[in-house]
Amino acid sequence: MHRKRFAVAVLLAATITGALAPAAAARESAPVQQQLDLLVEEDGVPGALAYDGRRTRTAGVADLESGRAMAGSQGRFRLASNTKAFTAAAVMRLVVDGRIRLDDRAGTYVPQLAGRTVTVRQLLKQTSGLPEYSGLVDWSRPGTSEDYLALALKEEPLFEPGTDWNYSNTNYLVLGMVIDRVSGTDFRTYVERTILRPLRLDDTYWPAPGEFTLRGPHARNYGLHPAYPQAGRVDVTELPGYEFGASGGLVSTPEDLNAFWDGLFGGRLLPGWAVRLMTRDTTDVSGRDVYPAGSRYGYGVASIPLSCGGSYWGHGGDLPGNSVGGGRATGGRGTVTVYTTTWAAEGDSLRHLQRAVDAALCAGSR
Repeated sequence: MHRKRFAVAVLLAATITGALAPAAAARESAPVQQQLDLLVEEDGVPGALAYDGRRTRTAGVADLESGRAMAGSQGRFRLASNTKAFTAAAVMRLVVDGRIRLDDRAGTYVPQLAGRTVTVRQLLKQTSGLPEYSGLVDWSRPGTSEDYLALALKEEPLFEPGTDWNYSNTNYLVLGMVIDRVSGTDFRTYVERTILRPLRLDDTYWPAPGEFTLRGPHARNYGLHPAYPQAGRVDVTELPGYEFGASGGLVSTPEDLNAFWDGLFGGRLLPGWAVRLMTRDTTDVSGRDVYPAGSRYGYGVASIPLSCGGSYWGHGGDLPGNSVGGGRATGGRGTVTVYTTTWAAEGDSLRHLQRAVDAALCAGSR
């Protein structure tokens, strides 16, 4: 799910914003391959990959035990909080079809929120004030969305809806419940029907209940095991992905994730006015969480400044065993996915990952 917050929650319980370094530092960033090499050689990341639709660059290995080569652009990995962009696009599909309005109260569709003024728009924008649920969950036990929301609602709201911004996975937990109610089917099925199939994202899937492994080719993931953090970094490839739900549950590939960004921002999923709402009705999040100056958060997507001018739109996400950054640059300068096989959400590893994103997207402007 989201950088730091979801990774920490998993470490405590049992489970990007992808921000760039400030522009001045990003201007000094080296080419993509050098940043991947720094992730491995200086930051201790087992494996790293960058895919820009034309070329796959890798560093490190896919498996520390066997030493096999890093997985390529068709290797599966957990999307973590990139999932939120898919969920947001699905909600906007319902808006386009006239089945829901952005300013409807969420309690209209989710009985647990009856009497609260939180709207669908505020959930999308992370301005609802709902507390974070993920740190309250016992991830060793399966639970329902209703169970997880109940945990969050026992806490005091962070602020009055619409008066501030705070990243909370609870917002997208609730949006999944809204999709369930409005569509008449499970949000997973609705996302498959309205997003995955139209874009032919055949290698993207929701894990089944009780499914811990990754299907198909993939790199192993390494990090602090949620149940045994004292053991240090171990193999954490197996995680309860189904439980991460509408906020962070999808599994995909670099090729499919790039195709999603191109499909969303290229107008293949939603009419132009809907995409413009997602990217223009935004909140300034400069300096909040890991966002640098000039960053803005819209409807499940964020804009991050590029050192070469303009910005890119994407999301990002982290789990104990991986970090993901990237998106689609403005001005038709390309799309990129960069990911690592361990949590790389702070310090030098974050800077190197995001400079790899910056270098890849800025190459299209040269």
